[in-house]
Amino acid sequence: MATQKPGEWANSLLARFEEQLPYRTGPHGTQARLSIDQTMTCLIQISRYRFSLVISGLTKMLQRVNEIFIILQFQPPACRGHEPERCCYDSLIVILETLERCLSGQSKDTARFEEAMNVKLLLREICQFIDIQNENNQNAASLKALASKVLYALSQNHFGAVFNRISARLQELSTCSEENPDYSDIELIQHIDLDVNRLTKLLAETIQKFKSLKKSAHFILLNSLEKALWNWIEFHPKEFEDLQRSPNDELSKCCET
Repeated sequence: MATQKPGEWANSLLARFEEQLPYRTGPHGTQARLSIDQTMTCLIQISRYRFSLVISGLTKMLQRVNEIFIILQFQPPACRGHEPERCCYDSLIVILETLERCLSGQSKDTARFEEAMNVKLLLREICQFIDIQNENNQNAASLKALASKVLYALSQNHFGAVFNRISARLQELSTCSEENPDYSDIELIQHIDLDVNRLTKLLAETIQKFKSLKKSAHFILLNSLEKALWNWIEFHPKEFEDLQRSPNDELSKCCET
């Protein structure tokens, strides 16, 4: 069956995975966790060959569970109960972990339209978790940290999608008249994988828009760029070392502007 109809088999596995999530089954015991771990491993393997299908399925799953999770959070504590909310939270953790591992397992970038669209939809969902403001809420902080890992993995092979979102927001902010605009897309800079070429491209883009931005945006942007620079040094130390011996003209020009 898997050889004849791989798409149908993958969809069946996605459906099985969702049925095993805590928001469907209730709190997981040891056996339930082992079962869903096995299904997760299969999905990760399949994603190497059916990336668009698996990512699309997981994105829709993430959206469904998050919608329920949000509804539960807005209900009075006496009405929602602790268990359903916890099960949704645990389900979100499992889905985000699976997404991160699927994205990390990709071997190379791709320009296929279907894949690009699925990545764009996933990025939209992930940004909701990155934009969580309640840092005192442990669950929210955990979801944000895991979503950050997903975004980092996504940016490794799909940097263009993330860069375009950041660039579009910079353009909007450069002509924005709102008193308190949304800066969350600018903060994505803190969570993406940047090598020296990507860093140079990002700096060139921000320099171009910087003078048109409000002072409040300057603070957010500079803070995000500072974290991005430290991330680059941490995750690409060889590039930083090479730069000391042989400066990059384009990067130097950006830094001097």
